[in-house]
Amino acid sequence: MYVTPVSILHADLDAFYASVEQRDQPGLRGRPVIVGGGVVLAASYEAKAYGVRTAMNGRQARRLCPQAVVVQPRMSAYSEASRAVFEVFHDTTPVVEGLSIDEAFLDVGGLWRIDGPPVEIARRLRHQVWERVGLPITVGLARTKFLAKVASAVAKPDGLLVVPPDGEAEFLHPLPVERLWGVGPVTSGTLRAKGIVTVGDIAVLRRGTLVAMLGPAAGRHLHALAHGLDPRPVEVGRRRRSIGSQSALGRRQRSLDELGGILAALVDRVARRLRAGQRVGHTVVLRLRFGDFTRATRSHTLAEATADTQVILAAARGLLRQVTPLIEQRGLTLIGISLSNLDDTRAVQLALPLCQRDTDGLDAAVDHVRDRYGAASLGRASTLGRQVGHPVPLLSD
Repeated sequence: MYVTPVSILHADLDAFYASVEQRDQPGLRGRPVIVGGGVVLAASYEAKAYGVRTAMNGRQARRLCPQAVVVQPRMSAYSEASRAVFEVFHDTTPVVEGLSIDEAFLDVGGLWRIDGPPVEIARRLRHQVWERVGLPITVGLARTKFLAKVASAVAKPDGLLVVPPDGEAEFLHPLPVERLWGVGPVTSGTLRAKGIVTVGDIAVLRRGTLVAMLGPAAGRHLHALAHGLDPRPVEVGRRRRSIGSQSALGRRQRSLDELGGILAALVDRVARRLRAGQRVGHTVVLRLRFGDFTRATRSHTLAEATADTQVILAAARGLLRQVTPLIEQRGLTLIGISLSNLDDTRAVQLALPLCQRDTDGLDAAVDHVRDRYGAASLGRASTLGRQVGHPVPLLSD
């Protein structure tokens, strides 16, 4: 039987933002570093050793690791470092699928005669990223994208792990079920309640049993992954279909003005990411999770695709007004906003008259300040108003 060779790399920079800070400030090397004050955007491995994790509340992170050095994010420095790393990727192989600013899949299967076996290519890639960019990177090498990504997660930090075809089950089956894509807290709880704690426990079950337990889509998906099945190729030029951000609110009751401020901050973040990626979106999507654990989604398709903060915010506010009665009845524990049906900026035809909108200059100026001084350097007056006890209404047009 023909076996697909080991040729897919998953390359993932280690604690990316924190590593850039340690690279650029020698005094931070070997010390616990937290990027971001209010919310942890990244933590060095020295900080992670104390339990600090990405997306953790900043106060909680500082309680866990009081000796940590907290630095404000420098998005322009991270973007520059990402570009340099992706140059190394593209110098290694033309078959690169970027997943985010700090990770990618690479297919090196066609390079045997030119550059040698994949494991040697992986070693050279790690060396080149360190020599040219000064950052540690972990690489997983396997027959499929899924196995390569799991391998890189297991090998962190600053490691290289190869999963040979005849050793896939030996590698995969002892791992906890949470290593499988799609196993979040709910699915994990369901599986563990039935004594299913490892990938191997899933692999011995019949697919029908998993389908009955988790539903058709999740059951078939996890059955395939537990057996190392993942037919997806590395896709060159693949880009995200949506960009979004969300905020968990906890169980505390929130006023509509407070929710409006949180929504505005999420829209700021999403619109900035759109502009940074030279993308525009057609559809604004609002996602909500209520206090009774039910969920709701509302969407609005714009007349023109845009990355304009005020246009997106106006649409988002309109969607939030639609669900105000549900929020008042059930409470709200999570709010998220995303832009879908994305296009490249250059693919969008300008509407008549061909003039720049007044807000374009404002968005560019705000982006410039935040790129230079960090995302927290510039905020909305409405947020400040809430902090000093004078909320500013945000749900009105």
